[in-house]
Amino acid sequence: MASMLDFWNSRIERAPLEELQEIQLRKLKSLVDNVYRNSAFYRQRFDEAGVKPEMIKSLDDIVKLPFTYKKDLRDNYPTKMFSAPLSQVVRYHASSGTTGKPTVVGYTRGDIECWSTSLARAFTSCGLGHGDVMIVSYGYGLFTGGLGAHYGAEEVGASVIPMGVGNTQRQIELMQDLHATAIACTPSYLLHMNETAKAMGISIKKDTDLRMAFLGAEPWSLETRARIEKSMGIKAYDIYGTSELSGPLFTECKCQDGIHVWADHFLLEVIDKNGDPVPEGKKGELVVTTLSKEALPLIRYRVGDTTILNNQECECGRTHPRIMRIMGRTDDMLIIRGINVFPSQIESVLMTIPEVGEHFQIIADRKGELDELTVRVEVTKTAFSDKLADLMKLEQKVGYELQKVLNLSTKIELVETGTLPRSQGKSQKVIDRRKI
Repeated sequence: MASMLDFWNSRIERAPLEELQEIQLRKLKSLVDNVYRNSAFYRQRFDEAGVKPEMIKSLDDIVKLPFTYKKDLRDNYPTKMFSAPLSQVVRYHASSGTTGKPTVVGYTRGDIECWSTSLARAFTSCGLGHGDVMIVSYGYGLFTGGLGAHYGAEEVGASVIPMGVGNTQRQIELMQDLHATAIACTPSYLLHMNETAKAMGISIKKDTDLRMAFLGAEPWSLETRARIEKSMGIKAYDIYGTSELSGPLFTECKCQDGIHVWADHFLLEVIDKNGDPVPEGKKGELVVTTLSKEALPLIRYRVGDTTILNNQECECGRTHPRIMRIMGRTDDMLIIRGINVFPSQIESVLMTIPEVGEHFQIIADRKGELDELTVRVEVTKTAFSDKLADLMKLEQKVGYELQKVLNLSTKIELVETGTLPRSQGKSQKVIDRRKI
């Protein structure tokens, strides 16, 4: 049984389902009424769908409301979707715009407090608190990751080292000198940091006080987590959020059985490709309604992440819903010769093969009229051989294991450790040359 020290706000985190649903319905009604009155975008969208605020009488009525998409934020750049006066906005964040027109998200003071509290609940569920020292190695500035983790860690009383990305050797030195116990970064950057530490003659497992990591901003598998935890001697927790929702917002608890999403601030759905709800326990696309956001509330926002919704009470005692590990993004899926392929599937397979390193790259190409999938894989130093027969045998092994899962033959390229590019931010594991 969890102790009271494991909770940031025990009463609300353990509230009965009926109480949480009452809060959600009250906030949903208020939200729909507010955006209809104060947002020209939502008023037009509701009118086109033939829905009025008074038609929302139960949580089930949410399906009457239209979806919101990332394209809507781009089309209404920069602030046309805001529902609060710009004079109440105390901060802006923005996406990079690398895949299209950037999106801008505004925050009122209440939004910042809600964001910090959400992460305070999350970090507390993992044991972070007074006396801990967290290195924040997500990007600061317009990217939401750095400041989100920073505010959440300070809220629970931890000390923060605001490193941002890069300067890896200095980060490792400060990890030792300031006795850091936690880090927040992408899983690919933590793997790169571990490599750098080894090159410096430092073992993160033996020579530092690091005991937990909050990893997100890119998909990563349970097999990658197992490698990280074993090689570094830490607990690796999944952290989740999107720039449109508020950046990092939620984590797993110590049970590591799904990511807790606070029902008093967010309403979740999981839908199929047709937009219809899927039964609980079935995978689908995550849809989020922000019940407490003031500057830029989002109604039925299609996140694009594939997951499973779990409404059962967690062993930790929290009653709020959980989303199980993100299986990939709907827009990350590759279709190769009519077969759906997710990068997370490939990562899961590779991380079970001892001879394979932590870094890989997926290349989709088209040879004539036929799609071809190539997986470039780094081989561990101990497994890499100058004997062609050994490498061919390993190549066949990797190809065989991937084919069993993907039902697709792939071309395997084995390369030495350190060959593939390292990333200090989000890693680019997929290159689709068919779109070029």
